[in-house]
Amino acid sequence: MNKLIIFSAPSGSGKSTIINYLMKQGLDLAFSVSCTSRAPRGQEQNGVEYYFITPEEFRQRIANDEFLEYEEVYTDKFYGTLKSEVERLSKAGHIVVFDVDVNGGMDIKQYYGERALSVFIQPPSVEELRRRLENRGTDAPEVIEKRIARAAYELSQAENFDCIIVNDNLEAAQKEALQVITDFLNT
Repeated sequence: MNKLIIFSAPSGSGKSTIINYLMKQGLDLAFSVSCTSRAPRGQEQNGVEYYFITPEEFRQRIANDEFLEYEEVYTDKFYGTLKSEVERLSKAGHIVVFDVDVNGGMDIKQYYGERALSVFIQPPSVEELRRRLENRGTDAPEVIEKRIARAAYELSQAENFDCIIVNDNLEAAQKEALQVITDFLNT
């Protein structure tokens, strides 16, 4: 059975940047595309950034036990990981990489146990997290406040992950993540 790698972090921690770096390191990693009931943003395409479905279809898939993990973040705004997506990538011989919220990361780790490595990307501080979110320029101030409030909970869950990487220097965090993953894949 192929191994799996789970990344979780508060929004703005640099998780996606680190994952994108790792995907280019020749490790035969395949990104698990999540499913959502929200509308596509900007140039997002179905099957690339997310699988976009209606809230009704999402609920039906929950009832059919098609998700490894899912969460209703806001009313009718679901996010989740389809079991079929993971099976498809695993059968193709890839190491599946997940970019999921903290609860989803813990759920996937519990489901796969030792077959999965769970990595928590931690910002150097909540103040730095706020600065990064503000500098992105993609979220309204009230959205940033919600993300910061959620980050406090997420940071409290870091100890539930196999590995914590503090992203206070992006290049160092990328190298640490590569080493941790390489070590895991070679065991």
